[in-house]
Amino acid sequence: MRKWSWAGAMLCVAPAVVYAQSSVTLYGLLDEGVTFVSNENGHSAWLLQSGGGSLSRWGIRGAEDLGGGYKAIFTLENGFDVSSGSLSNNGRLFGRQAYVGISSPYGTVTFGRQYEEVAEMLSTVAAGLNWAVYLAHAGDVDNAGGSIRINNSVKYASPKIAGFTFGGLYSFGGQPGQFSANSATSVGLSYTAVNFPLYIAAAYTVIKNPFAAAFDDITARNIIYAPYVPDAESESIFGAGASYKFGGANVSLEYTSTRFKKGYLGGDVRFDNYEANAGYFITPFLFAGVAYIYTHGKVDATSASPNYRAVDLYTNYFLTKRTDVYFAAEWFKAAGSATVAQITLIPSPSSGQTQSLLRIGIRHRF
Repeated sequence: MRKWSWAGAMLCVAPAVVYAQSSVTLYGLLDEGVTFVSNENGHSAWLLQSGGGSLSRWGIRGAEDLGGGYKAIFTLENGFDVSSGSLSNNGRLFGRQAYVGISSPYGTVTFGRQYEEVAEMLSTVAAGLNWAVYLAHAGDVDNAGGSIRINNSVKYASPKIAGFTFGGLYSFGGQPGQFSANSATSVGLSYTAVNFPLYIAAAYTVIKNPFAAAFDDITARNIIYAPYVPDAESESIFGAGASYKFGGANVSLEYTSTRFKKGYLGGDVRFDNYEANAGYFITPFLFAGVAYIYTHGKVDATSASPNYRAVDLYTNYFLTKRTDVYFAAEWFKAAGSATVAQITLIPSPSSGQTQSLLRIGIRHRF
């Protein structure tokens, strides 16, 4: 009798296992093109570069229905260089994202390597993530372009409530006996209007010992802020922005502020970024946009004030829903105490205060 009861119980459970809904998706993006730079170390240059519009990647994401509105989810996302086939993100296999977690009607909790909230909340506002990576603020000093990911992190994203979404992240530093060393804390809040196309967001992030926690003990690639990362006790970033759509047009404004605490000779270093951009779908297949970015720096130890201005032009044509060709141009000017300029993703700075680029690329999604 006991044997039959056990067998019956197993038969009752079996259908729930067999019919549980699950999915795994392979996805990716390849971006390649030719870039002309007016001044790299005093010389013009032609570059075949991967990722000028969007950084190339492939990934796997999956979900399993657990019942009651709960799902187990995961994402593994790799970054790579199409030109050479090499890994990006300092050689990590899944350097862009790697996390697992649970989604529910009450929000989503994930664990792993993830984006902090400045990149998460402001991605729909900044030209650097929407249009071309070259257009990020001053070498992506504020991470509004998403160049930094956070290791060892726990992240919560709330469901949308009356248009509002809240997010929070905490990263465990991993230092024995030093709970906060190399740790990171990030919070963000966004609002999507229900009855009209308005989006507003704000976020704040603090990273302890950013040279190790955010840059893998490797000097930052852009000379604008590279001298201030190695000695900084912390990097704090605040950002806010808004976008409004009307017809085929979109207008966005964004402000961010990055502070490297004790980043140079024991004094703080700060960069404030201001961006205005506007885009328009001329046809359903042809988009054009223009952006202006101003960066004001302040080095407390020397009272230096490096300033940077960028004027950006961008257009892309969609051959299909998954494939587009694009053109990007940027004029980047250093001023104040800044003597050289370096556009995001360009390997070397200029010999003077001006650097410009022209880019023609193709992008394919799968």
